Amino acid sequence: MLRFLRSVVLAAAAGAGLTSALMMSAAPAAAVESAQPTPAVESVVVYPGMEIRQAGSLCTLGYVDSVERIAFSAGHCGGHGPVTDAGGRFLGTVSSWRDNTPDGSVVRVDQVISDYQVIDLAADVVINDITPVGRQLVADAAAPLTVGQQVCHYGVITGESCGTIERINNGWFTMDNGVVSRKGDSGGPVYTLAGDGTAVLIGLFNSTWGHLPVAVSWQATSRDALGDIGAGVITAVSARG
Repeated sequence: MLRFLRSVVLAAAAGAGLTSALMMSAAPAAAVESAQPTPAVESVVVYPGMEIRQAGSLCTLGYVDSVERIAFSAGHCGGHGPVTDAGGRFLGTVSSWRDNTPDGSVVRVDQVISDYQVIDLAADVVINDITPVGRQLVADAAAPLTVGQQVCHYGVITGESCGTIERINNGWFTMDNGVVSRKGDSGGPVYTLAGDGTAVLIGLFNSTWGHLPVAVSWQATSRDALGDIGAGVITAVSARG
């Protein structure tokens, strides 16, 4: 009887030892599993020349100000509400805009055309000033405009195309000799190239005048935007898709 009881005790002790061993062997696996790193959330990068979506419209982002954390595109792209990238990721919200672009009517060369929107960028987006073709885009409200000046335009539909300024009008200018555009390019940057290859912003793409691509000048746009942001003005005359 004593021998039997001893064997039961030994068996119980062996069972307890096995259980402890199993727990010890299982612990490292659980620890390894819990130590797995959490997948990083990819940051949204905002840059000139990228595709943006708003109010059912597809357009091109024209300029990004990294200091003020605002971006610019064409006012007729939507002019209000949230702005996302092509994948639907939130970029920011329109804070002010203007658009008096005539739709389908004759435009006189002395007629003022304003067409821009200011987008307040979200706090978590990353700002980049490089266009899709690798050009650094800088803004200069004092950059001169002259007839025959070499210019380039970037739009998400047509990419980069270059030509010359055909005519300078009241806050806008026409281009030819190689500059092309299609629906979706609206708001894209229009720029000249400095000697070091830097792209100097001189306008935002608007539409066409006859068969000629049109841009609103950055000189006029930056001046109007500064007044609108300071006064909190939102101006809308027309809103084309």
